[in-house]
Amino acid sequence: MTYPPGPPHPYGYGYPPPPPPPKPGVIPLAPLRVGDLLGGAFSAYGRYWKPLLGIAAIAYGGAGILVGGTLLAAYGTITERLRRLDSLPEHADPPFDEFQPLFVCFGAIWLVAILGLFLATALVNAAVPAVVQEAVLGRPAPFGAVWRRAWSRIGPVIGSTLVSGLATVLPALLFGAGGILLVVGVLSLEGDTDTSTAIAGAVCLLLAMAALPVGVWLWGKFLLAPAAAVIEEQGPVAALRRSAALVRGSWWRIFGCTLLMILIVGTVAGMVQQVVSIVAVLPMSLVPVDDRTGPGAAFSAMMGVMGVVGLVQLLVQAAMAPFQPLVTSLLYVDQRIRKENLAPTLAESAGPSPV
Repeated sequence: MTYPPGPPHPYGYGYPPPPPPPKPGVIPLAPLRVGDLLGGAFSAYGRYWKPLLGIAAIAYGGAGILVGGTLLAAYGTITERLRRLDSLPEHADPPFDEFQPLFVCFGAIWLVAILGLFLATALVNAAVPAVVQEAVLGRPAPFGAVWRRAWSRIGPVIGSTLVSGLATVLPALLFGAGGILLVVGVLSLEGDTDTSTAIAGAVCLLLAMAALPVGVWLWGKFLLAPAAAVIEEQGPVAALRRSAALVRGSWWRIFGCTLLMILIVGTVAGMVQQVVSIVAVLPMSLVPVDDRTGPGAAFSAMMGVMGVVGLVQLLVQAAMAPFQPLVTSLLYVDQRIRKENLAPTLAESAGPSPV
């Protein structure tokens, strides 16, 4: 009895399926899919949480100390002014000159916070590629070694991050300036026929809308610069050029994978921040407030709420900060595997997996 021939084997008659790519570390040494990227990022976070969280805690803890010191210094400089505001007669309108230093303090605190968060993020962006370089090979990454590597490359990472960050900050600044100028210009039209302020605001908004696509494109083009600055020890300009070369032809894929991780981390961080902030601020809202409460006391309470909410946000930011650079660092490795056939070199260099 003879049997009819079956369907052809997908790999041909007599040929076994190809073996899976080697996976000495957190990712297979082959072109990565989206699942491989996200799984590798979470796996690297789980295996190397000590150096990742340790450096993130130092970075954002230092930023918190900087902002907290600025907050205390600002509060100390305006304490006497707050007392004067509280001593005003009931229902009296305080002069604007009394409030102007308070606005200056808010602005100073905001600028210091932006600077502190930028430096903290740059330090994390320098540490994560150093961890990924070992995680891909399955080798241990001691905290001390990661710290020394990150600190030695912090300058190029700051330079490349600053240049790529300006591409996205500029449209936001134009939007903010345009909105303020437009509101001020519209309000001034009631008693003044000069429309220059409103026109300037409208021009800023139009420039912002025109610059936004360019800023997003440049941001995606330079996403891999921190990884190149650390792993290849490139300078800021060379790292930007290296990132542009690796991203060329894969911009949408790299942008989409990074945006997906940002959305995941942002959703989780936002939920945690909301819950913890409500729990932390709720006791302050239970304090009785009546008509005799002066503006100085209200301003002090506002600064206290800002401090609590800022501390919560700082803790959540420190815990979530490594995820996005983990994905971009793995994308850097993926692009080198795709474009430069880096997988055989990585397989030869792989060592035993860390315990």
